[in-house]
This record gives sequence, C-alpha cells and structure tokens, in this order.
Amino acid sequence: MTARQVLVVDDEVGIRELLSEILSDEGYHVKLAENAAQARDSRQQERPDLVLLDIWMPDCDGISLLKEWGNGGLLTMPVVMMSGHGTIDTAVEATRIGAFDFLEKPIALQKLLKTVNAALKHAEHQPRSGMNLLSLGKSPAIVDLRTRLEQLDGLKVPLLLIGARGCGAELCARFLHRSETPWLELTQAEKLASAPLELLEQTREGLIYIPEVADLGKTEQKGLLLLLGRADKYGVRVVCATTRVLPQLVQAGQFDESLLHALSSASLNIPTLAEHREDIPDLVKAMTTFLAENGEVQYREFDVAALNAMRNAEWPGNLAQLKVAVKNLMLTSIGEKITLEDAVRVLEQFAVPEPAVSAATQLPLDLNMSLRDARDAFERIYFEHHIAKAGGNMSRVAEAVELERTHLYRKLKQLNIRTKQ
Repeated sequence: MTARQVLVVDDEVGIRELLSEILSDEGYHVKLAENAAQARDSRQQERPDLVLLDIWMPDCDGISLLKEWGNGGLLTMPVVMMSGHGTIDTAVEATRIGAFDFLEKPIALQKLLKTVNAALKHAEHQPRSGMNLLSLGKSPAIVDLRTRLEQLDGLKVPLLLIGARGCGAELCARFLHRSETPWLELTQAEKLASAPLELLEQTREGLIYIPEVADLGKTEQKGLLLLLGRADKYGVRVVCATTRVLPQLVQAGQFDESLLHALSSASLNIPTLAEHREDIPDLVKAMTTFLAENGEVQYREFDVAALNAMRNAEWPGNLAQLKVAVKNLMLTSIGEKITLEDAVRVLEQFAVPEPAVSAATQLPLDLNMSLRDARDAFERIYFEHHIAKAGGNMSRVAEAVELERTHLYRKLKQLNIRTKQ
C-alpha cells in the first residue's frame, strides 16, 4: 500500500522538521513548504492526502490560502490548521471555510496523531479534483454568473441555462446541487414520456439535469411539463440547458409553448470563453492540475508565453475544446515546461484556415439584378457569414453586427434566414 502523503506548511524550520520526523516515523510520506508560495506550487502539481497548514506566515496567512484553494476548486483534501496564537474565532472561521480541524501549538503528540488519522479517514469520502464553477475564473462575467446562481441557490424553481456548446452548463447545474442528495443527468429522455413521476421519486430532494432540452420529442416535452408541475412536491430541482433559440422552435412548431413558459421563470446566459478570455490562463492551470490528479496525464507546467497564446486563441468549442487542447499539450510536449512553440504547434493543428482572399475574389452576386434585390442578397451572405462564425450564438452575432437582438431577428426573418443549429 502506498504511503499517505502529508504536506506540512509552516514558516518555522524547527516545527517543520519535528512534524516531519514524527509523521515519517508513523509511515507517512512528508513534503515540506516554508511559506504559502511553496504550498501553492506543491498543491498545483499534486494532491496530498492531508495538509497541516500554519495560520501565521509572512507572505500569506493560512486562512487566505485556504480560501484560495476553496475558490479554485482545489480544496479536495482535508486541511488541519495550526497556530500558536489560536482563538475560538479563528478556529470557527477556518472550519467554516473548509478546514477539517484546528490544532493549537505546541501540539501534543497523541493529539496530532489522532487528528491526522481522523482527517485521513475523512478524506476517503471526499471526491477527487474536478472542474467546477469556482474553476471558471474571476472575471466580471463569471462573478456575475456565480452571483446570480447563488441568488437562486435556495429556491426550487426550474432553471434554464442558455449558452453555446461546451461553455459549462453542467458546472452551473452542479453548483446548485446539494451534496449527499441525488443527482440525475437525464440521458434516457424517453423516461420523461413513460415514467416522469418515477424520475421524481428516484431523485427526491435532489437535482435533475437535462443537457439539451431542445432535443426532447413532443411526448417527452409533455412529460417534462408534468414533471415540472410535480417537482416541488418531491423537493426536486430541475435544471435544463440549451444551445438553441427556444422561441424560434416554438414558432416552428418544434417546442411546446407551455413548456417554454414553465422554463422561463428563471433563465441565465452562460458566457462563452471569448466573453471571459482573461480567465483562460487560470483555467489552463486548473485543468493541468485536474488532469494530472485524475491520472490522465503527467503534470506539466505552462510557461507565461504559452499561457498568453492560449488566452489569445479562438475557442469556438469553449471549455470542452480548451480541455482537449490542454490534454494534448500535456501528452505531446517533451520539455520540462510547455512552451510557446508547443502551444503554437497544437493550436495550428486544429485551426480552421481562413479562406484565401485575392483581388479576383468576387461575391456571388448578379450585378444585373435590381438594387433592392442585390442589397438583400448581400445582406443574406453577410448575416449567414456571421452566424457561421459565431457558431449559431445569436448574442455574439448581434454584438458583431451591432444590432439589438430584436432588430436582428426581424432582419433575419425578412431575409428568410433560419438560425437553427
């Protein structure tokens, strides 16, 4: 059996050495960090089974580091706080943030070993690292999204999440999921038609997540409408996601209008990566940590130039595409760090080439038609170009062509342009 790894973080060399000696004698593998910076680097590279963390350190106090790990989705191991100046208030604050326990210095040997043993047993029931909403970043767009989700957290109203593919709808749904309650991602949609109440019973007091509500058939939509009407009785929250424009599907007779009304009581737009590009370097770092900890790849660090290249690249596939690129780089780069050259190599492999433009390039227009018909033909080409470029995301189209959404839809209807993805 592999020895459990304990990370000891303390700015006093005597305490680090003493704890290391005691824990090593007990069969633990001990790593040492003399400040928050070293602890941060160590945690990013691998997940220890337990952290003993001093509160009072010169560069960054332990409470702040604990908050940082919690906000970054990295608090997936038990942390025991240590302090020679402990107070009840400090212990309560640390526990509220996520610390497992609190030890006051000087630490009695039996108390130390008892606490370490209890914390490691507790760790057996904690999930390994994974991407979550807190991993998405600190940009205004993500802070706004998280604030609105927190506002909805205590309510059981159904929620509709609207966003491009791969933008993180499931992370938003899991943010609203209460731990130790059922979670059901509905992959067998036919059960909505045949047994909607059984789904509610199965997920009592939990959450049902539907990844693409626009893919439901007519009978499944009726079943979902029935399920929504009874969900409150079972204490179930229902979160649906879509990449489509549901009002247009209603107009086309493809989506139930009553269901749209039921889902529209609470809806949120999820920003694309292009809308919070400043978060990409931190996202890349988080993904490297999670991929390494889950045993998918060997940990590699991105240098600053490589991170900048990732930030400046286009990601029409959003988080899903970014994760694939990060994994590719971690698997195929051969240096100690992932460099700009590595990033460019992989980004170029998957780049969509721009069509060649020359003086001979002509728009496919018949210049013998009337001015009105020529203008309509040009506008049709223009809007179809921007819709394709935005991957069907009408918010991005409206922003690119500088039209309000209402005016944009009116213009597309006039030109007989369909926006179904």
